[in-house]
Amino acid sequence: MPKGSDLFVAALENEGVDRIFGVPGEENLDLLESLRTSQIKLILTRHEQAAAFMAATHGRLTGRPGVCLATLGPGALNFSTGAAFAHLGAMPMILITGQKAVMSAKQARFQIVDIVALMKPLTKMTRQIVSAASIPSIIRDAFRVAMEERPGPVHLELPEDIAGDETEDVAVIARHPLERPIASPAAVDSAVEKILAAKRPLVMVGAAGSRPSLAEPLSTFVARTGLFFFNTQMGKGAVNGGSNLYVGTAALSEGDYVHEAIERADLIISIGHDTVEKPPFLMRSAGGPKVIHIGYQSATVEQVYHPDLEVIGDIGASVEALAARLEGRLSVHQGMADLRQQILARINDRSEENRFPVTPQRLVHDIRKVMPDDGIVCLDNGMYKIWFARNYRTHVANTLLLDNALATMGAGLPSAMMAAVLNPGRRVMAVCGDGGFMMNSQEMETAVRLGLNLVVVILNDSAYGMIRWKQAVDGFPDFGVSFGNPDFVRYAEAYGAKGSRVTAVQDLVPTLDAAFAGGGVHLVDVPIDYSENTRVLIDELRNRRPDVECA
Repeated sequence: MPKGSDLFVAALENEGVDRIFGVPGEENLDLLESLRTSQIKLILTRHEQAAAFMAATHGRLTGRPGVCLATLGPGALNFSTGAAFAHLGAMPMILITGQKAVMSAKQARFQIVDIVALMKPLTKMTRQIVSAASIPSIIRDAFRVAMEERPGPVHLELPEDIAGDETEDVAVIARHPLERPIASPAAVDSAVEKILAAKRPLVMVGAAGSRPSLAEPLSTFVARTGLFFFNTQMGKGAVNGGSNLYVGTAALSEGDYVHEAIERADLIISIGHDTVEKPPFLMRSAGGPKVIHIGYQSATVEQVYHPDLEVIGDIGASVEALAARLEGRLSVHQGMADLRQQILARINDRSEENRFPVTPQRLVHDIRKVMPDDGIVCLDNGMYKIWFARNYRTHVANTLLLDNALATMGAGLPSAMMAAVLNPGRRVMAVCGDGGFMMNSQEMETAVRLGLNLVVVILNDSAYGMIRWKQAVDGFPDFGVSFGNPDFVRYAEAYGAKGSRVTAVQDLVPTLDAAFAGGGVHLVDVPIDYSENTRVLIDELRNRRPDVECA
């Protein structure tokens, strides 16, 4: 007779799971044994948080839930940041945790934490499994919930006695496609009418526009309509960033150069905006452009986002319907075309400056130079994220992965590792600040053990640079954000990786090219000059618009 853990693994195989990331414990041993004899590969990480980040990134890149595993108590608690990362970032993921036996209490309350209660605000669904026979239906439901719009994490707790319980063989439940509702014809009619009436319409692509299935319909929509577009940080790359219709990325909430186009627009067609992102622009109660919200779900009304019209349903079908009605009926607004050129010219200012340590503009310029169109750059969280959002031009969907929802540090390296696992033939780079890298740097061992080809760029300023910038923005003195670093080259070598240090700006491109050419895991230590944060993102933008705060 099969055990509960056998049913669990069979149900995972039925869902197409081929990898599980995690750190198992005593309470997972039956499940571990069932995995050992299955077709599913266990990828052992050095911390549960990294396993959750990898599983979430799997969901982000494929649209299918990544799966991660931890034991009870401390192991499960280490999943909490990864669960929030996936929940706010709308990434489908299944988190599996163990628990002590529920039919007995031979160890009293040792290590027991109410993880189901903990996970309730961090997931779409959380359940403790109390019957082996119910496992196939619970797992089918978990994957369905995780993938439905808005996608996100689902948590399942498998107690050790349920995992080891022998039961009658229960058949898995067949999968079926998730068919999304289509927007009403009346809503499409109203949107077409407003777009045709607008003099300066502008498209904004948000986080939900970056679903893997939307790259083609969104790019086709922009091409057929000829509408200028910008994107939020997490919407970056959903549409070909090399297009001559791309205006920029809203890396700040207001006051940046791209906001000149937003303010000049009389209508914003907001596709897939998710208000978990730091606002790309601020709607006001009076004045400013009207907003059409196109989404899988109705808009979340916020003080800074309250659309005038909503087109709710499958985004791909909605933009296809709009393109069919609008193609050939819209003309290019020359003023917006001229403004686009001015915005991009200002964003690219000083991108080839020869100062050392390297400036953010030069860093982004040189990384773009060494990355092919399909190369994937995964960012941790730090000041450089704003510079990549503003300056890095994408040419293929989902080739710049950043987090503008939870915006946690520590996710960059595990996310890049997942991208490298899924795309072994493409160049993959993690860009991390020295602070964020050290939060999960132990995963260098995992990356080496997996034989990944991965370049890890460490931006070295011996400080939490974004907090330092915000101190300056708010007029506070520099305090409490500086630290020391290890010798990163020797640190990489201690894990069996390769290490290099850039000592002159002209060495950055050849060092990165050599790191990719050499294969394996290669860390590159790059000293960074963040004085440009103050010059550009505070002084220059304030001088451009003294009436607007840089947010």
